[in-house]
Amino acid sequence: MASAAEQLAANMNMGSFAKATELHKRLLFTLGALLVYRIGTYVPIPGINSEAFLAFFQNPDGQRGVLDMFNMFSGGAVERMAVFALNVMPYISASIIVQLMAAVYPPWEKLRKEGGESGRKQLNQYTRYLTVFLALMQSFGIAVGLNAQQGLVDAPGLFFIISTVTTLTGGTMFLMWLGEQVTARGVGNGISLIIFAGIVAVLPGTIARLFGLAQQGQMSAFVLLFIAALAVATVVFIVFMERAQRRLLIQYPKRQEGNRMAGGERSFLPLKVNTAGVIPPIFASSLLLLPSTVAQMTANANLPAWLAWLPSAAGQLQHGQPVFTVLYAVLIIFFCFFYTSITFNPEDTAENLRKYGGFLPGIRPGKRTAEYLDYVLTRLTVIGAAYITAVCLLPEILVAQMGNSVYFGGTSILIVVSVTMDTVAQIQSHLLAHQYEGLIKKAKLRGKGGRTPGTKAPAGRSAAPVRR
Repeated sequence: MASAAEQLAANMNMGSFAKATELHKRLLFTLGALLVYRIGTYVPIPGINSEAFLAFFQNPDGQRGVLDMFNMFSGGAVERMAVFALNVMPYISASIIVQLMAAVYPPWEKLRKEGGESGRKQLNQYTRYLTVFLALMQSFGIAVGLNAQQGLVDAPGLFFIISTVTTLTGGTMFLMWLGEQVTARGVGNGISLIIFAGIVAVLPGTIARLFGLAQQGQMSAFVLLFIAALAVATVVFIVFMERAQRRLLIQYPKRQEGNRMAGGERSFLPLKVNTAGVIPPIFASSLLLLPSTVAQMTANANLPAWLAWLPSAAGQLQHGQPVFTVLYAVLIIFFCFFYTSITFNPEDTAENLRKYGGFLPGIRPGKRTAEYLDYVLTRLTVIGAAYITAVCLLPEILVAQMGNSVYFGGTSILIVVSVTMDTVAQIQSHLLAHQYEGLIKKAKLRGKGGRTPGTKAPAGRSAAPVRR
């Protein structure tokens, strides 16, 4: 039998959405914030020659490496060298570093486990400080690289470097603040929605290139339909795998409370197939594209003898190359297991179950439960790693066969689908909460006087005084 929450979710329609005024305000605030973000991706930094930089960035012979990935995540802000060129990537990197440190560094681990709300706020503050540091380092590297290029900067010099560092770092900090505001006052996770908006903004250009290749005869209509069908099938497969989970039954024992027996409830411990999320492909692609980025930045420099191998190695670490594909798959699988081991600790979970009296049927609490959780999680991670690897390698196979003009990363598809699912789930939760509030208000009104407004008093209970 369906629960009350499931029945309410099944009865939600456009009528219930129209009455949810609070949800309307949150959606409008979210759309307004994303509009501000998109406008900022078209505002170039001071002193940059936008046309020259765009021609330099779109040079088909250039090897831009990790800049291509940053440009896709930022919605084209990198190729325009806009104030939001760094996007929220420093914040994402800082968040990942703090999460890893909170799992291996004892003081931060104590904050995460025992600090409660104050500990979480302290770790968030550390994340902001680290974001500022990473943004300063990245913006300084970009400023120095642009200053050394001929024709890209109107007035090269120290003032351009300082203004570029200030502008790019300020843009990242503004986006971090904007994302936190969307999370608090809008719908969905603000940082994820900013990345989502940047990726979706690049999608129309990719589709237009595909149709352009088909019109020019460089791609047949059958290949175009095959790519479209493959994209739809990939999205369906991602949705299925992201919702897939292994539910472990947890039993709580009965206990005596006065003259009655209490407890004996059953619940489930859900273990997702893809516990690591989109972190493994982001880490793997960043590491693999770093050598090509360094090689491109040092193309005109005299490298020492021990770095003479860098240009040739960078040529092999390009999208569509066999070496890149093999290393990409290996790194994704490694980071899937590594990040899962960081985010989910079977010993801690087993200890929490034992502390609250819960146990897995047929398995002794404590060490045996931790071993069983590790056994199940390892096998789920194998399936999750194979799924993420397959999704991320499909675009690489297309690039190897058709070139970079049809490239749209598997990481981008994962982010778009995951953020869409999370946002829709939050909208449904807001609608569900609105329906609960309506039911509570009706119950309170019925409880006053025992009748709802507008009904007549029962006969024989007149409000007139009784004469004696």
